Amino acid sequence: MFILYGSPISSSYSAHKTSYPLNPFVISPSPNQNKRHMPTSAANQMGMEIAQVQNSLSHLFFTFSISFLFFSLIVLFLRSRPWCNCHICKTYLSFSWRSEFSNFSDWYTHLLKKSATGTVHIHVLGTTITANPANVQHMLKTRFENYPKGKQFSSILGDFLGHGIFNSDGDMWRFQRKMASLELGSVSVRSYAFKIVSTEINDRLIPFLRSISGRSNSGTVDIQDLFRRFALDTICKISFGLDPGCLDLDLPMSDFANAFDTASRLSALRATTTAPIVWKLKRFLNVGSEKELKHAIKIIDGLAQAVIRERRKIGLSTGHDLLSRFMGAVQEQVDDKFLRDIVVSFLLAGRDTVASGLTTFFLLLSQNPAVAAAIREEIETNKKDGVLCPGQLNNMHYVHAALYENLRLYPPVQFDSKFSAKDDVLPDGTFIRKGTRVMYHPYAMGRMESIWGEDCMEFKPERWLRDGVFTPESLFKYTVFQAGPRVCIGKELSIMEMKTVIVAIMLRFNIDVLMSKEKPQFALGLTASIKGGVQARILHQS
Repeated sequence: MFILYGSPISSSYSAHKTSYPLNPFVISPSPNQNKRHMPTSAANQMGMEIAQVQNSLSHLFFTFSISFLFFSLIVLFLRSRPWCNCHICKTYLSFSWRSEFSNFSDWYTHLLKKSATGTVHIHVLGTTITANPANVQHMLKTRFENYPKGKQFSSILGDFLGHGIFNSDGDMWRFQRKMASLELGSVSVRSYAFKIVSTEINDRLIPFLRSISGRSNSGTVDIQDLFRRFALDTICKISFGLDPGCLDLDLPMSDFANAFDTASRLSALRATTTAPIVWKLKRFLNVGSEKELKHAIKIIDGLAQAVIRERRKIGLSTGHDLLSRFMGAVQEQVDDKFLRDIVVSFLLAGRDTVASGLTTFFLLLSQNPAVAAAIREEIETNKKDGVLCPGQLNNMHYVHAALYENLRLYPPVQFDSKFSAKDDVLPDGTFIRKGTRVMYHPYAMGRMESIWGEDCMEFKPERWLRDGVFTPESLFKYTVFQAGPRVCIGKELSIMEMKTVIVAIMLRFNIDVLMSKEKPQFALGLTASIKGGVQARILHQS
């Protein structure tokens, strides 16, 4: 007797038993005798089982070979890379910054504050980071054409964002920018958006908060989750004319919303790796985080395609939403893949940034009761029979200043990247080699004494007021909405939405954030979100 583990077996050999799915095959050296007693069906089944084992072993061998190749390439890459031994790079690679800083952006802020020029270089990432307004103006305006998003950036976010406005350059970007500017600048679109936001607030948000505040011992809710749901409902209505009905906290967050969060987190993870070959090979092998990302994007694509089909089914002429207007304007010039990228861009701009801004606003308000009192006083002065209109919102300069001050300290997008098309020198004397990733950092810029003074860490809306009137600062020092040709074209809509929510809530409720004395820890993602959510107590305004 001898034992074979899934080896090829001659047709002159047959097994005694018919089922050995997990055990070795025991083969008799007397094949002629065995053949007389084995039914044909049993022999066929035995052959199928042998083939299955052969296929399993082949798959195992293939997986092992690819994994070994993957490991070998990484080792080869790491050995050939000229790793830097400077303190900054060693701190980055060892994650030792975590011993002192709870957030990655706080460590970057620390480095930029220590730099005489407000600029540092992370050699292992091949990245230059700046918080210098002169450098920002140089990148975003003076030498705009030399600092595109770049193919490297498009590669990192391409699977998620495609060729949408946030991830494209050149003619593709200019075409989308022109179309979006025409629509978002329209008075009818702004009026339509205000009506939707007001309806969502009055019909869903306020009744929900009222039900929470009426619970015994006062109710609590995760306001980050609440504002994400609210923002997703409103952006879907404004952009697509569809109502996902997310503002029902008795229901779990939709698979789509979870997939969107996952895609944002894992796309951002790609950007933090020192060796892009790692995530590219993982994507090729469809393993680990890249497998999870692929699944999330499949869910996102499914919803985007459904939205586009629904718009075509209903008809473009009947819709006031942004997608209908966009599709009607371009007609047959674009395909569904392009429209899919537009859908994802709308969602990223309209959901995550608004939710992030509202969450940190009420967090800061809980820490600064004097500011909350001043806001309520201004609201009482301007309200008319409890009904708000855009004109009244425009007159609330202190609310506007408080919102801008919140975004200065907690920008929804904490950093932005470009790639240098040619060798260049920044105004502070920093040499930028062609292909270098250059990052400007709104989060760090909001915390620089050189920009905002010694009180830069204080939540102080008054810094934005001149004789009681809101007065904006240069966009090159306040980079929350970018600046130059790529300045955010949805800024006015997002400010309107956040101000409307703030005023409506503060007319009726106190939001007491339970973690108000703790420093928020941010999760990895394309936009800022606080780990673990933000629990708050909802109290009726007396």
